[in-house]
Amino acid sequence: MSEGVFYEDLAVGQKASFGKTITEADIVLFAAVTGDTNPMHLNEEYAKGTIFGERIAHGMLAAGLITKVMGTQLPGPGTIYLSQNLKFRRPVRIGDTVTATVEITALNPEKHRVSLRTICAVRGEPVLEGEALVTVPSRAAKVAKEAAE
Repeated sequence: MSEGVFYEDLAVGQKASFGKTITEADIVLFAAVTGDTNPMHLNEEYAKGTIFGERIAHGMLAAGLITKVMGTQLPGPGTIYLSQNLKFRRPVRIGDTVTATVEITALNPEKHRVSLRTICAVRGEPVLEGEALVTVPSRAAKVAKEAAE
């Protein structure tokens, strides 16, 4: 859907998910885009000496999958991120399939804001958890704008 879901179509409890297997290329590209070249992510020898014993993905790489769900599925195109908090629970390793899930927990009709529970999991175990606040386009506002044009 190119327009996404309008605020009026949302309900507490709605969920959407997306899964992606994290690759070597994902980590290298994320490091290049962000400039985060921490050897924990890029250098196998360095990572062997850490508590994880191997390279791990950037935490924000996994968190980025949440934005994919919100921006393309629920609520979808037109969604504007206002805030996000995150708690990192476990590392993500190369080859792990991360499933990002968002669930609507509250609606604020006056401001067309939506509160969402956000989770990324690997094999059913949370690797990060948080809450997001977004604003979503309103059907009523779209109709009013079209009438004014």
